[in-house]
Amino acid sequence: MAITFSRINSSAATLTKNRTEGSITPNSGMCVTCVDGCIGMCEIGKSAYRGHEVIYPQPFGVITTAAEKTYPVDYSHFNIMGTAVGAHGIEADSDKAIFPAVNLEVHFGHDKGIKFRYPWIIPGIGSTDIARNNWEGLAIGSALAGTGLTIGENVAGMDMESVIKNGRVVDTVDLKRRIKLYQDHQRDGYGAIIVQANVEDTRLGVQEYAINELGVQVVELKWGQGAKNIGGEVKIRNLKKAQMLYERGYVVLPNPTDPNVIKAFERGAFKEFERHSRVGMVSEESFAARVEELRKAGAKYVSLKTGAYRPADLARAIKFSSKYKIDLLTVDGAGGGTGMSPWRMMNEWGVPPVELHSLLYQYAKSLADKGEYVPALALAGGFTFEDQIFKGLAIGAPFVKLVGMARSPIAAAMVGKTIGRTIDEHQLPVYVERFGNSKDEIFVTSGELRKELGDDEFEKLPTGAIGLYTYYERLAQGLRQLMCGSRKFTLEHITRDDIASLTREASEISGIPHVMDFDKQEVEEILKN
Repeated sequence: MAITFSRINSSAATLTKNRTEGSITPNSGMCVTCVDGCIGMCEIGKSAYRGHEVIYPQPFGVITTAAEKTYPVDYSHFNIMGTAVGAHGIEADSDKAIFPAVNLEVHFGHDKGIKFRYPWIIPGIGSTDIARNNWEGLAIGSALAGTGLTIGENVAGMDMESVIKNGRVVDTVDLKRRIKLYQDHQRDGYGAIIVQANVEDTRLGVQEYAINELGVQVVELKWGQGAKNIGGEVKIRNLKKAQMLYERGYVVLPNPTDPNVIKAFERGAFKEFERHSRVGMVSEESFAARVEELRKAGAKYVSLKTGAYRPADLARAIKFSSKYKIDLLTVDGAGGGTGMSPWRMMNEWGVPPVELHSLLYQYAKSLADKGEYVPALALAGGFTFEDQIFKGLAIGAPFVKLVGMARSPIAAAMVGKTIGRTIDEHQLPVYVERFGNSKDEIFVTSGELRKELGDDEFEKLPTGAIGLYTYYERLAQGLRQLMCGSRKFTLEHITRDDIASLTREASEISGIPHVMDFDKQEVEEILKN
């Protein structure tokens, strides 16, 4: 029987479904019997009356999205290898080598000056409603946890209260708020707030403004992401805002200044404009020049994020990062996403995570073997739990220092926020109420946070931040347990030898030995003696 990796023509993401859900033609996704008279519940049918609107996941603004395609190989095709012998990074003593003693701190950057308490980062949440509406929780929770948070593209350009003079940003409300929320809750210098820029941000001088006016030390160039191979998109429900963005140079569809379009919008023929960002045109010359500009502007650290493009582009990303001494390179595998990426594009383009990350390791090792500089690497693309974090760090060891996650931190912040609202409304669902009726009873980290921050500061914390902090606490304890089982007590001791492939295909792609071939030479030595 042929294996179908993709689901076509019906998805919760596009609010569509087949009429004959049990009988679907695999290659087209259509009902086996497409009946004249059907109202059009499937994606084809809905496209017949809503057209291009059905390209995007819905309902926009209150969801995050990621592909539902099943890739031939993923991180579940690897298992973590434990051992009963010795310890690395701590004395091999049963009273000392306990999992709470595992150190998860990571230091990176050209001078090792960026320090995180945990080896993960949120790599780029920009101008979408879902990001803006949950920023309090994301910023404060990340800062308290001592991890990184990246402000994604178009935040300043989308802000109706931004002041732009001669084509350059000179003041903002939203960007300033986002940065300040993080900075005000940062503790002991751990973590980093990073400002990313695309084509439009660069033209507006957003990063220079963030460095010089807002005290940002880390900025990021953006080539793309794993969710799509075009620029960022959002939907705009306000005509005046759509016109403002058009005037600021964004691609807005349909043209909000066209009288006929304005009439159609006012009639209700459509309810949302689309705002699109331009795609960048990468060249070594422009890359080198921009890095130099940012350093001259005062950036202490410069990072780069790239997406699931073809292998040659990945090679360009790591080679340019090496040549121009980039501090962090984030590589985002296909299928992920947080905002309004075209649904079919999200499912059907790009190099999947395991393949992309395996190529990245190969390219990094090639540079390192020649004595060339290799920046700290971060892997992204569907990571959510501690086992996946461990595997990501292992598959790219010793070069990979961080794992990037976006959808799961947003989910944790949203749940925390919702719990806070239901506490205030005395409407806690039974599923949550069994733990108690207050923040202190429901959030398991509340005692720790109250002790560290004091009663007054704790009471001011939004529950979205507590939710994210508590999710991170779970990940940290889970990762410590996995590392302890592998006898690795600091992150630098994790190696590719700590995971095994469960399928021959996974082994061929990653270069990680199949579980039946694992330790073969050592086994022979043990049995021989």
